[in-house]
Amino acid sequence: MRRFAPWLLVVLCAAGALTASWTVSARWWSAAGPLLVLALLGTWDLLQRRRALLRNHPLVGRLGYPVRDVAPPAPVPHGGREFFAASAGPVPPPEEEPRVRVGGPDCALPYDMALLNVSALSFGALSGRAVLALGRGAALGRFAQDTGEGGLSDHHLRGGGDLVWEIGSGYFGCRTPDGGFEEREFADRAALPEVKCVSLKLSQGAAPGGGGVLPAAKVSAEIARERRVVQGVTVVSPPGHRVFSTPRELVLFVARMRELAGGKPTGFKLCVRSRRQFLAVCKAMLAEGVTPDFVVVDGAEGGTGAGPPDPAERPGMPLTEGLMTVHNALVGTGLRDRIRIGASGGITTGADIVRRLAQGADYTNAARAMMTAVGCVGAGRCPTGACPVGVATQDPWRVWALHVGDKARRVRHYQRATVRGAVRIMAALGVRDPGGLTPAHLLRRTDAGTVRSYAELYEWLEPGALTAGPPAGWAADWAAADPDAFG
Repeated sequence: MRRFAPWLLVVLCAAGALTASWTVSARWWSAAGPLLVLALLGTWDLLQRRRALLRNHPLVGRLGYPVRDVAPPAPVPHGGREFFAASAGPVPPPEEEPRVRVGGPDCALPYDMALLNVSALSFGALSGRAVLALGRGAALGRFAQDTGEGGLSDHHLRGGGDLVWEIGSGYFGCRTPDGGFEEREFADRAALPEVKCVSLKLSQGAAPGGGGVLPAAKVSAEIARERRVVQGVTVVSPPGHRVFSTPRELVLFVARMRELAGGKPTGFKLCVRSRRQFLAVCKAMLAEGVTPDFVVVDGAEGGTGAGPPDPAERPGMPLTEGLMTVHNALVGTGLRDRIRIGASGGITTGADIVRRLAQGADYTNAARAMMTAVGCVGAGRCPTGACPVGVATQDPWRVWALHVGDKARRVRHYQRATVRGAVRIMAALGVRDPGGLTPAHLLRRTDAGTVRSYAELYEWLEPGALTAGPPAGWAADWAAADPDAFG
């Protein structure tokens, strides 16, 4: 409650000066007047709903809050400036926002995904109100909200939006007493109408080599019940899954999850560590005749609202390299038409969406930008539970400042404006449908006198090229990839 102390002090001083002006001398009005103005201004800060920072820090919040970058900037390969190849024959933007059908041949209930969705943001990392605001924003805009690995909470369900239920190595929400995967509970919850897709988290950009971390300060009684863990004790998800240990077992487990989910779209998320490892998964898909419905590629530049960021421990690929690796591997094995690709990491503008679609994605997810839409000011206090705007905390005295209705509208407005920006760029490129974007639409200046397209800068495989006889640049990794070992 110390954050209210300056305002309370001003109120007390105003009351004292006002009393003195009546009982001692009218001269006290020179002090009472300004103090009354400040007291009323602080009261307005408490009552308004648009700025959670002012609700939690009346008066003082108007001075600003120390802001720091909590994740490294997304790198542009080779340091070049990137831009798009505008067409001499632009087309009118479509009236309806494009959507992507997610669901392969083994999927009974395909889902039409928006071009921009809420990336994995767990209840625990975020407050219940922040999760609820994201969900209601998604419901208003008809786009999807990834639950994050923290479980399928009531706050997600109350939002009313379309949910992608993410299952991490901690199996929160479908967890046995000893920390394993509980099939029956998973099937029951996956059958909920709000759940449109199921995603298995292999790794994430913020910690591609280990499991997620939720600091003890954020493990409230509600979080402990939700995740079936001990209140006030740091929750560390295992670095790997217990239910599979090879690419072949991974592919078969994804198929089992889809079966338990009643045929809803099922896939996995990863931050690519090496081309060889993903090729091993592709070989397992070919051997078993089973494919996921989608793969979400997370970049190593991704952040987290749960634990402390540690850019030094990010061995995975940045999103550009990871995305092109996954796209080419699926094309080269002849599986690309069965699997949709989502891109997550540093998506903030319409140009970011178009860039990722040109690099091989079908749709995108955003986390940090969505947190900004619900009021995040980048204070860097996520691990402490002392978020000044009630977004990344479980402290009820801080969470109360976040007004769900206002933030939900902001989330919806942000997503709509960003997708519309992407659609306008595509129209300027002469593209009516996202599927028409190619690497040739994305250009990079490599030096003062040279501009080349992504189609020229990188090798793009033809369908079936790997199974027919891998190109020289892929041959060693293809030969070493083992469907029965991640390596």
